[in-house]
Amino acid sequence: MERFGKHRAIEEEKDLEILDQYGTTEIALRDLQSLEKPRPNIILLDLQLPGMGGLDSIRYFKEYAPKAKIVILTQSDQEADVLRAILLGASGYLLKSARVKEIVDGIRLVHRGGATLDPSVAKFLLQNLQSRLPQENLDIGLSDREMEILKLLSEGLVKKQIAQKLSIGYATVDTHVGHIYEKLHVNNAPSAVGKAYKLGLFPKD
Repeated sequence: MERFGKHRAIEEEKDLEILDQYGTTEIALRDLQSLEKPRPNIILLDLQLPGMGGLDSIRYFKEYAPKAKIVILTQSDQEADVLRAILLGASGYLLKSARVKEIVDGIRLVHRGGATLDPSVAKFLLQNLQSRLPQENLDIGLSDREMEILKLLSEGLVKKQIAQKLSIGYATVDTHVGHIYEKLHVNNAPSAVGKAYKLGLFPKD
């Protein structure tokens, strides 16, 4: 589905409103600096754009709209793009090939304070990055249970799914995830997963 098709599908959701859409980051950033323009809660950002690329623009979006959360929506599943976007502070990474429902659910999840990672991207990270990123002999202090939950987060599972898979309460998972964020000094699941890969916390197969 092309951009305008997704636009129409999102507009049909009663709890979502598209304030505007832009073909370049420069125009979007210019409008964000205007006091007359409404502030977005979520910014859907493509990476392949004319002019300034999406990755290079993340820091400017975070500066001009600090309360907005950024969700990458792109065709690129290149490992460098995925990791850089997450480490720069994106709250989600979705592929344009995802179904509209997956995109809409991801937007809602990020708006509620969560984070979203396309399952195929999570699987891609697991399969392709474990053996490539250097292991560092660092003691982050994660417990066995926290490492288990972090691994499930890397596979694209959300807290409710993790609770069901491990047969433990949602509140317990939420507490463990909070401890993971504190120990890794991150604020969301994609950042935790990205940092875990960067630090070489996942064992090689």
